[in-house]
Amino acid sequence: MLRTLVRSLLFLSLPLFGTAALAHDSWISRGGFKNAGGEWCCGTYDCKAYTKAQSTSVGWVLDGELVPFDEAMPVPPPDGQVTVCRRPDGTRRCAFGLKPGL
Repeated sequence: MLRTLVRSLLFLSLPLFGTAALAHDSWISRGGFKNAGGEWCCGTYDCKAYTKAQSTSVGWVLDGELVPFDEAMPVPPPDGQVTVCRRPDGTRRCAFGLKPGL
């Protein structure tokens, strides 16, 4: 009985944890975006939107990391947030964001 209850709770809570990542993966995946090297921008859960991005004269500062504007894909994100997709080793694969002045 307890095992069934635990399984049910786990099953019902899974959508709550994946919703934010899926929201950003979906528009990137649907767009079929590739970087300059020909890599697909998005895989499963590897893109993150940043609600607090500081703009400098050359790029965005995200959690202490500078992401140059010239690395941004030519497509603005529909939610207006800077979104970065990473490889399994943590390096940037693609960046999406609206450059200041555009």
